[in-house]
Parts: sequence; structure tokens; C-alpha cells
Amino acid sequence: METHLVYSSAHLCTLRSFSRLPLTSSPLRPHFARAGRGVRLRRRPIMGMAAISPESTLVHDLGVSALASGVALGLLRFFEELAKRGVFEQKLNRKLVHISVGLVFLLFWPFFSPGRYAPFFAAFAPGINIIRMLLLGSGLWKNDAMVKSISRFGDYRELLKGPLYYACTITLATSLLWRTSPIAIALICNLCAGDGMADIVGRRFGNRKLPYNPSKSYAGTISMVLAGFIASIGYMHYFHLFGLMQENWNTILGFFLTSLAAAIVESLPISSDLDDNLTVPLTSFAVGNLVF
Repeated sequence: METHLVYSSAHLCTLRSFSRLPLTSSPLRPHFARAGRGVRLRRRPIMGMAAISPESTLVHDLGVSALASGVALGLLRFFEELAKRGVFEQKLNRKLVHISVGLVFLLFWPFFSPGRYAPFFAAFAPGINIIRMLLLGSGLWKNDAMVKSISRFGDYRELLKGPLYYACTITLATSLLWRTSPIAIALICNLCAGDGMADIVGRRFGNRKLPYNPSKSYAGTISMVLAGFIASIGYMHYFHLFGLMQENWNTILGFFLTSLAAAIVESLPISSDLDDNLTVPLTSFAVGNLVF
């Protein structure tokens, strides 16, 4: 790594008359190279300040991935215990899992290295859930409490639909889009915060139904737009603190349009047929590519 300073010819003469020393290319002295109309001062790297090795980067990413996986599994076990004890109604417990796991996972993204393999190490955490959903949904692994905490009706075969789509969406967004992409933020926030709050608010306050879909309400659709949008803005600011993303009005408008489109598609009858864990991320990805 080199640090460059630009000096004018007058400044160079002053430096020479002050130091009265010859300019050399010794590793311990700065040396000058002419660049256009000025003179560029180049400093050699200080001995012992070597770049971080690829091996240490891999170890770092493995450690963060293990921590993220542990926290995600801990959250699932926590809600599993709540389901066992009947603390929340089953559908509410399921939506709390739906909201929290993906959003908490996003908090770990800035702590991975900028290495080329970091996204794949990060994707390891949701990738584990793909395997879990396949094992549970196929009946090869029995865990009634976990099935109850993340399914609509307590049927283990449900895990091969919505929960599996959920895990696949976050895994693909992590490994293919990664943390500098506003599309990744919009996609995950609309899936987790937006879709989760739509169900919770819609069940409680959704007396006025949509004319084109009596199973959806105005309250649920509006809450989805707001929750997905606010969560996206929050994570935009969070990633900006780490220098990973710019904050500007164009991005904010893009988040709003993406959340609005995802909520509209989620309110359509087709989302009930295909599962909104599939239609919401697909819509967010398609619209995000247009507005960002």
C-alpha cells in the first residue's frame, strides 16, 4: 500500500534548502517522482506493517459466521421453547420467528471481511436452515416443538414451502447480492419486517378487507409497506455507519417503491397460491433492479 502526497515545485525547493540532504530512494526516506506539473511524494510501506493474510481473513469470517449461526439457532430455540409453553398463539409465534431471524442475521453482515469469500461464509448461517427445513419437512427429523413454532397449522410438510422459501431467499440474497446492494436490504426487510407485520396487524386490526382479496385487509397491506420501508431505511443507515452504503434520497425513494410493490403483490390472491415467502422477495428483486 502506498500513500501519495503532491507537492508543487516551489515546495520541493523549500524542502531541499531546508534539509540540505540528497533525495534518495532509501526505504527509510521518502522519494519523489515527477507526475505532470507537480511532484508526488511516495512513502514506502513501513516494515512489519504487512497486509492481513488470506488465512487470517478466512479465520475471521469463519468466526463471524459461527457467531451468526449460533445466534440464529439460539433465536429458533428460544421461540421453540415459547411454543412449547404456549406463551404466544401459534400464528403469532411463527411470525415473530419470521421477523426476528432474518433481521438479526443482517446485523452481522458488516462484521465480515471484504474478502471475496465472505458472502459465502455469511450464507452458511441461513444455509443451515435450508438443511433443517428439508430434514424436518421430509419427516427425516422429528421435532414437534420446532415445527409448531414455524408452521401455520403444525404440519411438518408445511416446512417444505414457506419456511424453506424463506431460508433460500436469505441465503441467495447473502451470497449473490451481499451488503453493498440496496436490493439485498429491501428484499430481506420486505420479507421479514414487511410480511411479518402485515400478518400481525392484519389479524388484529384488519376489519376492512380489500375488494379484490377478502383474505387481506387495508391495515395489513399498509403496515407491510411501512414496516418494510422503515426497516430498509434503518439498515441503510446502519450499513452507512460502516461505510458500506450511501445515504441519499434516491435510495430512500427506491426503498419506498420496492416496499409498495411488494405489499401490492402480497395482497393479491396469487400470493396465497404461490406463498408470499416466494412472491415478496421475487417482487422486491425485480423492482429493486429497476429503481436502484
